[in-house]
Amino acid sequence: QVQLVESGGGSVQAGGSLRLSCAGSGSIFSLNHMAWYRQAPGKERELVARIFAGGSTYYADSVKGRFTISRDNAKNTVYLQMNSLKPEDTAVYYCHAQGVGSPLYYWGKGTLVTVSS
Repeated sequence: QVQLVESGGGSVQAGGSLRLSCAGSGSIFSLNHMAWYRQAPGKERELVARIFAGGSTYYADSVKGRFTISRDNAKNTVYLQMNSLKPEDTAVYYCHAQGVGSPLYYWGKGTLVTVSS
């Protein structure tokens, strides 16, 4: 079992920055691929960024160059640094964990990010 708790959401003006955190517990954190997803009102949940257990990363085209995902295995925490925020980044952001080689995955409850123009 993995428990995930997101924090760091809030309201910001376009062009601003936020850093989201996701604290994990309940398993060996370093053995999980971690990701951030988001869901805007009326839209499907979409992958924003992923960091694999080995450290490589993936970004959606819409956030490439603006967002940075990182992890601190010693603190069981994954981060999403969001810069140059746009109104279309407004969404609930969810943390996701999946064990390496495992079909099991876990979600946090989400944190709301609102970007005003």
